[in-house]
Amino acid sequence: MTKTGEHEGVSLRTGFISFDLEGQEMTLEEIRRQLNLEVRAAPGKLGVEVRGGYAADLLSCVMAKAQAGNVWVTLQGHPNIVAVASLADLAGIIITEGMKPDAATIEKAEEEGIPILTTELTTFTVVGRLFELGVPGVDDIST
Repeated sequence: MTKTGEHEGVSLRTGFISFDLEGQEMTLEEIRRQLNLEVRAAPGKLGVEVRGGYAADLLSCVMAKAQAGNVWVTLQGHPNIVAVASLADLAGIIITEGMKPDAATIEKAEEEGIPILTTELTTFTVVGRLFELGVPGVDDIST
């Protein structure tokens, strides 16, 4: 049985949970706090609203499927992730599994205002915790 919730024209669907996001705003700062993430770039942009999430390591998949306002979960740390996040108007990037963005990536992220956060957690664990926090995946959002 599928349940549906409504949030500012966004329908959230899942077979198990009906998200009630009415009046709530999930920000990168809240995600950082809940997942104990380390901020690597653009700390002044953590107040941005996160409207969903997407996880992939292939840049072409992110460009094709991620939606504006998504937080992107990946283990990539090279400068091209910043270009893709900027192009797709993503809320920020979470780099998993102990991978660290290189200096050029951090510099580009600061220039573009793209927050980068890191964690030792696996991608699977991060995505699961984001789901528990009520962050829908792109498959659960229809505009």
